[in-house]
Amino acid sequence: MEDEVERRQFEQILELDDEELQIEEVDSLLESSDDDRETTGGASIDDFTFDTYLTSLHSYLGEVDDTRHRSAFWEGGAILNLPLFYLEGVVLFPEATLPLRVTKPNFIAAVNRAMSQADAPYTIGVVRAYRNTNGGLLNLAKIGTTAEIRQYRPLEDGTVNLVTRGQQRFCLRHHWIDAGASFGEIQIIEKDVPFITPRDACAKLVPLSNIRSQQMLSLNPSSCGGGNEKIDSIATSEESFESELSQTEWRIHQSAIGACNVSDRTDESTSSDDDYKSCRSDYQSGNPSLNDSSSPPYSYEKQIRNAGLGIGAKYMARKLAGPRSRISCGAFWPYWVYRVYDSCFLAQRAADMWKQIVGMPDMDGFVRKPDLLSFYIASKIPVAEPTRQELLEIDGISYRLRREIELLERLDCIRCKICQTIIARRSDMLVMSSDGPLGAYVNAHGYVHEVMTFRKAYGLALRSQPTEEYSWFPGYAWTITNCASCETLMGWLFTAINEKLKPKAFWGIRSYQITDDMR
Repeated sequence: MEDEVERRQFEQILELDDEELQIEEVDSLLESSDDDRETTGGASIDDFTFDTYLTSLHSYLGEVDDTRHRSAFWEGGAILNLPLFYLEGVVLFPEATLPLRVTKPNFIAAVNRAMSQADAPYTIGVVRAYRNTNGGLLNLAKIGTTAEIRQYRPLEDGTVNLVTRGQQRFCLRHHWIDAGASFGEIQIIEKDVPFITPRDACAKLVPLSNIRSQQMLSLNPSSCGGGNEKIDSIATSEESFESELSQTEWRIHQSAIGACNVSDRTDESTSSDDDYKSCRSDYQSGNPSLNDSSSPPYSYEKQIRNAGLGIGAKYMARKLAGPRSRISCGAFWPYWVYRVYDSCFLAQRAADMWKQIVGMPDMDGFVRKPDLLSFYIASKIPVAEPTRQELLEIDGISYRLRREIELLERLDCIRCKICQTIIARRSDMLVMSSDGPLGAYVNAHGYVHEVMTFRKAYGLALRSQPTEEYSWFPGYAWTITNCASCETLMGWLFTAINEKLKPKAFWGIRSYQITDDMR
């Protein structure tokens, strides 16, 4: 008996020695490629031989058959009953790929119903499942995404392999079990329409710099010939401009000029002194005037962006217009105010930031389609799962893009959710899939993991032997890694099997285990 105990202890010591040897070898592999790493997080051509397209095929699932079916899009407000998948740690966005290995009986029944239902064939609903901080019952998010089954293969053991693609956002009204299958009643969310600043918008209405002169003209029309005609011309110009706006553009235009009217009706003593001092300080420090139609100083744009045309901007507008000016409703905000909400401008800004951080060279196709870009960045940005759910729930392309720009500006460190240890940095991001730096992968047991890839990681300990079986990245073996501080499963180390394959090693971090603190 004692001999058996000693033998086991000796084996454990050998395993620990092997672990330390693995860590030393991995560190040498990573350090050997650090000199060639670009600051954007991408790899140089000489330092990268892996075909990222292979990852997006999810070949680890084996052979799967193309369903050759493409679901129709439903109108906003449509109510449907769909088989429902609720997944922990997963937020599906439109146009994102979600692989599934279905092993649970209720989900297998849901797939079978989806393949045969008449009103919405080959379609399932996917919602994020989560637990409260203290554990407890499983909760379902109210907003999810429909997923079209693109590839399908039933296996001999009764399980099913799927590759699905996100389609449309929906609101989950309620859910139930029907003949063993999870079902939900959903209502399709209307597709967002990008807001684009109307052409020559600023030229069709009188600029803010002329408000005071218009006010004086209205108070004393006899002082200048044709005063009434000029006022009528301003009103006609505004009506002509508004007639060319879409419904969305008209609402934003009204909110902008309406803010000035609200300020005019508000007594001057109720305004925020802090806001006024902030505006006055920026204004007197040599910044261009508010009536300049060119790009404004960043402080003004940030003030409008963060406050949503708040009291600070309204107070300055009132100061320019004078108290209780009725003619101020005919004035037009400068171009940069509209640019804050312009979907194309925001898309270009977000794309430039994304290229700088991730190193993806071509984003022009996305810039021309701001709605797709907003969902693409939301599905790939390395942030915690609750933040990704927040991005899914945002209505309005411009508002989603603005939130993503804010997150990209803050993105610096990736931290463990449990102990706040820094696990990786933005500069170490690595794109190992044609889908981007973050993607969804499913293991042999049916658990879906959203994984972000990094060239380098910190504070991780190896907890298994490398294995090639069911590897998400062809040509790489994977090793389980835990946070060295709290021993939480953080992800995997992937090491190249072929000596010619580069990078030689990289890390996959679970988005489920990171915190929102990115400073």
